[in-house]
Order: sequence, then structure tokens, then C-alpha cells
Amino acid sequence: MPDRRLAALAILAATCLATTAQTRGEGPEKSPLARIRVSEDRKHFVLDGSNRRFVLWGVNYDHDDAGRLLEDYWADEWAKVVEDFREIKDLGANVVRIHLQTGRFLKSADAADEGSLKRLGDLIRLAESTRLYLDVTGLGCYHEKDVPVWYDALDEAARWDAQAVFWKAVAGVCKDSPAVFCYDLMNEPIASGGEDEKDWLPGEPLGDMHFVQRLTIDVKGRTNEQIAGAWVKRLSSAIKEVDDRRPITVGEIPWAQVFKGAKPLFQDPEVGKPLDFVAVHFYPKAGKLDETLEALKVYEVGKPLVIEEIFPLGASLEETETFLDRSRAHVDGWISFYWGRTIPECEQAADLPHAVTAAWLKRLRALAPADSRLEVVVP
Repeated sequence: MPDRRLAALAILAATCLATTAQTRGEGPEKSPLARIRVSEDRKHFVLDGSNRRFVLWGVNYDHDDAGRLLEDYWADEWAKVVEDFREIKDLGANVVRIHLQTGRFLKSADAADEGSLKRLGDLIRLAESTRLYLDVTGLGCYHEKDVPVWYDALDEAARWDAQAVFWKAVAGVCKDSPAVFCYDLMNEPIASGGEDEKDWLPGEPLGDMHFVQRLTIDVKGRTNEQIAGAWVKRLSSAIKEVDDRRPITVGEIPWAQVFKGAKPLFQDPEVGKPLDFVAVHFYPKAGKLDETLEALKVYEVGKPLVIEEIFPLGASLEETETFLDRSRAHVDGWISFYWGRTIPECEQAADLPHAVTAAWLKRLRALAPADSRLEVVVP
């Protein structure tokens, strides 16, 4: 009898150890995170090593509730970043879009900032441990005050060279991690503003942020297609020198939603050759869901299509959800927003913007595909 009790205790102890190891991601049952790639027919995403289609479902993590960019707080408030990633995971997300600022990752036109690169490595390891994929969007100049004077003084060729330095350095940190889903060259670039426009950041900021950026301020008689094509080729080639396995895209303004008959510049047959999928930003308009859906179809060009930004800004929650549902036949993923406040925290704020955010996050959580909830590994 004593021997039997000892044997039973040994089995129980082994079971507890195995369960603990699984929870920590140490057990053999823990499958490694598979890299996301474009399918062989170039139409969808699949997990590497299989033909299983993968649908993106996630959030932009572009700033916190106070409007601070990630690089403003990730050094001193790392625990907040870790907590935010866990909260994003709890919403059922499988992808997080992060936005890296040019001025924080370049010390000069030819030198990257090693401190920022190290912190990016920490973020990648956090993504691996929470099993969240990263859409790495670069070259942000969101806060004009953070844009280096030397950077804006560069001419087009030198500016593009500096951007290539940025992307080579970032790709060098990202290239070995399966948690890095893609590289988004820039958020909402425009080719130029015409012969007389000499400001790299066009128009007035939204709040205090500039989300749109020019590729050149010296047209030199070129078409927008020629400018965009040369830029895409320059930066995608720079990335592929370091990492030729990761999908590359550009975050596009949905001009087809603004101007009937508009064509997507970065999906022009020549411009978009180096790009692996379409990433476009759609905010449905109240009472115009049919028109918005028709505009979305313009971006179906035989590549995976991702709505990289969506939120109920110009339409009700119900209309935005309806658009999301009606877009399922056309897209391979949706990425909304998370600004560092949980649903209960937004509800406790007791104002309209936070109420809308809380209600929308609830819907996102409820709508999350069952297979988006990849197993969490607790480090």
C-alpha cells in the first residue's frame, strides 16, 4: 500500500509539473509560433508549413489614452506595455500593428539608434510570449516636434537613403522572429503635393499628429506612379537585403472612398510589384455602406487584402459592424484600435468617446474568430 501511495503521488507531481510547464510554454505540447506567409496562389495568408488559411484580427497600438506614442513610454513604463499586450490578447486579437517613429530609430542619416532597436527586440519577445503577430509600420513622423531637423533638411535621394537605413536596421532585429508578420513601409504616404508644395508633412495635424507624409517635395516632372514606384522599389529592396521572407505592404488612404473612380496608387501594376498584399484604411460613412463596399472592391487586385484601420468614426457602431460583416467576402483581415484602456476602464471614464470605445471593443471581442485566439504563453 505505501508503494502504491508513493507511485500515485509521483504521478500527481509529474502531472502538476507538466501542467506548469505547458502554462509557461516549456512543455513539448507547446507548438512553436508559425510564421504567416502569403499562399502559393498569392490570394490569402496561410501559416508556414501548412495550407491553413489565416485571417488577421487585431488592433493598432499606435498611442495610449493620453496620446503618447509607444516610444514615449516603453522605456520607463514597460510593465504598461506588457499589460496592454495581455489586454489585447484578451480581446481575441492575433495581430498588433505598431508604429515606429523615424526620429526615435535614426540618430543620423546613416546611423540607427541602438537603444530603440533593443527595445524593439524586447517588444518582439513580448509578442512571441503572448502569441501575437506584429504588423511593423515604420517611418512615422506623427509628432512634428520629434522629427529631426537634419531629416527634414535632406533632399529626396538622401531622405530615401536614410529611410533605407531605418528599414535595414529594423529588419535586422525582426528577421528571425516568427511573431513579425509584415513590414508596412509607411503609414498613408502620398507621392507629392504638386510643384509648389515644400512641406514633407501636408495639411493640418489631426489633433497633434501628422499621419500623412510626402515621398518627395521635388516632382522633377515625374508622375505620381513613377515617384511611388521608385520609392517602393528602393525600400523593399533594402528590406530584402536583410529579410526576404516577410510580406511587405504600404498603409493606403482609401482614395476610392473619397473620389469615385480613383485608383489605388500603390497597387498600380508597376508600383505595387514588390508589395505582397494590400493594406487599406476604411472608416465607413453613415448611410453610405453600399458606396463604401464598392470602394473597397477597388482594392481587390489579386493579392491578400487587409483593412488595416477601421473604427466607428463616421458611422454608428451598428453600421460599422455591418460593413465589417459585408466585407468578409473580400478581405483577409481587419485591424481596429486599442489605446491602453480596458473596457471597464473606458466605461468608468463616463464620457462619450470612451463610451463609444468601450462599446466597440465589446463588439470586437464578441466578433473575434474562434481560431484567432492562439494559445497564450506566459513567460
